[in-house]
Amino acid sequence: QVQLVESGGGLVQSGGSLTLSCSASGNIFSINAMGWYRQAPGKQREMVARVTSGGEYNYANSVKGRFTIARENVDNTVYLQMSNLKPEDTAVYVCNVLGYYSSSPVPRVFDSWGQGTQVTVSS
Repeated sequence: QVQLVESGGGLVQSGGSLTLSCSASGNIFSINAMGWYRQAPGKQREMVARVTSGGEYNYANSVKGRFTIARENVDNTVYLQMSNLKPEDTAVYVCNVLGYYSSSPVPRVFDSWGQGTQVTVSS
């Protein structure tokens, strides 16, 4: 019912910047939270940054001061601006959107994940 399309990954040198974007489309009734997670080879998936509809922002300690998450409500898009990238930021970054989709008789919860985009930071 809800599809996510991500873009913006790539290869960048240490200290460089990248911006990821994720657009949600479909039969969306409301969105509660939008966020970015990442998974590096051999490691568990971790939350990178998340923003709720109430304006609460959460960041992993490892990215605070370097990454910024921003949400565009008009077109249900979330961005992750990444600066001062480090080799340890190398991972597949995955978008997540939590909310409700239109359904009868009442809206229903959805928890959608994107396909992932690779971010590689060279030293």
